[in-house]
Amino acid sequence: MPSSAHDRPDVIPLSHLEQLRDAEAILRQEADALHEVAGSITTTFSDAVRLIQHAPGSVIVTGVGKAGLIGQKIVATMASTGTRAYFLHPTEAVHGDLGCVGKGDVVLALSNSGGSEEVLRLLPVLKRLQVPVVAITRDLNNGLARSADVVISLGRHTEAGELRLAPSVSTTVMLALGDALALVLSKAKGFTENDFAIFHPAGSLGRKLQPVSEIMRSGDDFRVACETETVRDVLVELSRPGRRTGAVVLTDHQGRLSGIFTDSDLARLFEKRREHLVDGPMSAVMTARPTTTVPDTLLPDAVQLMSQRKISELPVVDEDGMPLGLIDITDIIDCGIAIDTDFGSSSDSSNVAQSA
Repeated sequence: MPSSAHDRPDVIPLSHLEQLRDAEAILRQEADALHEVAGSITTTFSDAVRLIQHAPGSVIVTGVGKAGLIGQKIVATMASTGTRAYFLHPTEAVHGDLGCVGKGDVVLALSNSGGSEEVLRLLPVLKRLQVPVVAITRDLNNGLARSADVVISLGRHTEAGELRLAPSVSTTVMLALGDALALVLSKAKGFTENDFAIFHPAGSLGRKLQPVSEIMRSGDDFRVACETETVRDVLVELSRPGRRTGAVVLTDHQGRLSGIFTDSDLARLFEKRREHLVDGPMSAVMTARPTTTVPDTLLPDAVQLMSQRKISELPVVDEDGMPLGLIDITDIIDCGIAIDTDFGSSSDSSNVAQSA
């Protein structure tokens, strides 16, 4: 059986303590290296951003060994943040895959030493193809740097661990610079949260970034009535089993949204002994001109709006003010989005108190 927190010994074995100290030293060494590089980054980084930003083609990332694995991560980050990118293994490249590289592309070549034979073999061909090369490498004094159009320097770093041989500090810095390049490019291109949502339609992230049109209640789950109908008639006519929202959206004679009436509003009629209004028109008890949103609003923005207004239901309308659906607080909870626990239980500033 797995041990619980209460089963753990109060005294840490010496061997474990040494391992914890080693782990801390490695993490601190990598963190120090990142801090050093962050403080010494030069304008060549901006040159790389500008070159890639204005290239009409794609970013072709290449590297071998650990650098190749880092390159695949950089490709994934670029692709998901608005920069078309592909990974090209340098060995496969010289056996025909160079055919995927064309004029208008930019190659991002990764090599800590700058002397990787597989990568260097590509450079003469890329020059003939007139494809510019951005290099992320240790310094300017190596074969890759001398052939590249732009060089982003990693700096020289001692690898972590007792042997100081396995790529660790250098690959951490390389990955961080790749992330920085991808994200600065994304900002330069004006990549938005809406764009990010388009590229991430699946999983929990996709659910959180989907537009409200994807989860709003519509059809039989959406209760709509005319503001001239009585409260009693509306509640009876729109009563149905199964999934329902705690609000009725009201429309004027042109079909445009004019108000909202919630279960909390109904409860207040009885609490304030105004139950006679149940046989009056909805227009007398509804909240007029409620807060609304449009179909392409992203869920986080809708949540923020509902939190600010302290409302639990948010009507969705088109550009003409016609109701399309309704977002209920429970729909947001189902999507796994964190919400303000101080949400209201009714519509905006209910006007029941001012009703006759």
